[in-house]
Amino acid sequence: QVQLVESGGGLVQTGGSLRLHCAASGRTFSSYYMGWFRQAPGKEREFVAAISWTGASIKYADPVKGRFAISIDNVKTTAYLQMNSLKPEDTAVYYCAVAGGIKVGQSWLTPQYYDYWGQGSQVTVSP
Repeated sequence: QVQLVESGGGLVQTGGSLRLHCAASGRTFSSYYMGWFRQAPGKEREFVAAISWTGASIKYADPVKGRFAISIDNVKTTAYLQMNSLKPEDTAVYYCAVAGGIKVGQSWLTPQYYDYWGQGSQVTVSP
């Protein structure tokens, strides 16, 4: 089992920045990927960014490329999502997630790939 605790959300004006933290505990030595997803009211959960446990592979969703940066400290078992130049359309609940193993034939950019989820952190960007 892996437990995830998120922090760092809040209210910010357009153009501002926030940094989300995701602290993992438990059987993290068997984790392969950490991802960030978001869900706005009335919408499906969508991919934001993901990183391999070693940090060697990183992916971003097109709407956040150039504005968001994902990183991982696998000694502290903490992942970060630095969000810059925030826009009102970034408003959502942000979730971190951990995939506990390789799932052949599935994309690590989808929520279904991930086994463990944080509680969610609200990010609100005002116009």
